Amino acid sequence: MGIGDAIETIQDRLRPSGLLYTTYERHLLSKLDRSRLPHHVAVMADGNRRWARLNAPGETLTAGYHAGASRLTEFSRWCDEVGIQIVTLWVLSPSNLDRPEEEVLPLLDVIVALVESLAAEGKWRVQLVGALDLLPEGMAEALRKASEGTKDSTGMHINVAVSYAGRQELRDAFRSLLAQEASKGTTLDDLANTLEIEMISDHLYTAGQPDPDLIIRTSGEQRLSDFLIWQSAHSEFYFHEALWPDFRRVDFLRALRAFTQRERRFGR
Repeated sequence: MGIGDAIETIQDRLRPSGLLYTTYERHLLSKLDRSRLPHHVAVMADGNRRWARLNAPGETLTAGYHAGASRLTEFSRWCDEVGIQIVTLWVLSPSNLDRPEEEVLPLLDVIVALVESLAAEGKWRVQLVGALDLLPEGMAEALRKASEGTKDSTGMHINVAVSYAGRQELRDAFRSLLAQEASKGTTLDDLANTLEIEMISDHLYTAGQPDPDLIIRTSGEQRLSDFLIWQSAHSEFYFHEALWPDFRRVDFLRALRAFTQRERRFGR
């Protein structure tokens, strides 16, 4: 074990409020190569329900949702502090909506509160990506209203992936592309002969945005799970064992450090 590993082992045993922890966190931040930081970071914030079962036994899973949402807000601030330009937060997949109503409705309430909280920061552009039509109309409208209020913000761009699935996004992109070309009178034969990758990208939920450079997934899971399957073709992945509410700023800084130390090949 090297000195750096030994320090990290020691700091892992410290409470986040400890002086040594704070000092080490500042050390990590000062050593980051800012010229190599990712422009777009996406996070699969996994483990909220498991966290609730471990940390709030006897309570509802809502405790985990609230803890996870609070950490997402903190995560967004961490990203802003180091100059990340775009952040994508995956908070709900369509399959999550298949859970029992007594579990889904509190989760949706937490998501609405999260989006409203991010919008209330007053400096971030909050964009919703996903199939909002699958949500209860009142909640979908509340999400749209919060997002609309940030349209003129010029700070960090935050995508909140609500009712989001990658295959669904591709389906919607192709539907949009086909409808657009049909309105121009383009035949299927013509489209088949002229279709380019960029034409598909222009119809994604994230159209006009650079693809994520770094995707972080917590709770020890190491799979893509239908998240940004088009955009992640050349992304770097960072997997962490912590359940999402336990993911700390120092863990985020380590993820950035790991990213800056990688040689990106982009398929070459």
